[in-house]
Amino acid sequence: MRGRPSSCAFTGHRPAKLPWGYREEDPRCLALKRRIRDAVESAYEEGYCHFLCGMAQGCDLYFCEIVLALRVKHPEVTLEAAVPCPTQADDWPEAERQRYCQLLAACDYETLVSARYTPDCMQRRNRYLVDHSALLIAAYDGTLGGTQYTVQYAMRRGLDIADIPILL
Repeated sequence: MRGRPSSCAFTGHRPAKLPWGYREEDPRCLALKRRIRDAVESAYEEGYCHFLCGMAQGCDLYFCEIVLALRVKHPEVTLEAAVPCPTQADDWPEAERQRYCQLLAACDYETLVSARYTPDCMQRRNRYLVDHSALLIAAYDGTLGGTQYTVQYAMRRGLDIADIPILL
């Protein structure tokens, strides 16, 4: 069962699982952002115009920024923030919290998946992303965690998956 045919979701790792952590000027991070941009542009060229983002630190925020840049060139593009709970960014470093708030405000839609934090609200958010999309772009290195869960769930649901390997 596939979600909306013109919708594309994203999943990817947080800084703790990225070899460069928060150092986005690292050449490996810059290369990953280029690969994400290429995948987003390819999805747009294939007819995907609604993008969903889980708004986690790291790869999700890269994706969000890339889709917002695409929207400048193509105003028909829409971006939906799938927020797992209202306190998602509360414990983040101040600069990341500000970035999150600015990006969230720039999204066309905000879907709050859970009214409060629960032990499963992140997985519920990940299922929401998959259930409302036909394509999943995944920046994934094969390790256990939420990204792996999301990719496996998307496979079970029959979504097309654009895999973006994370290079060390």
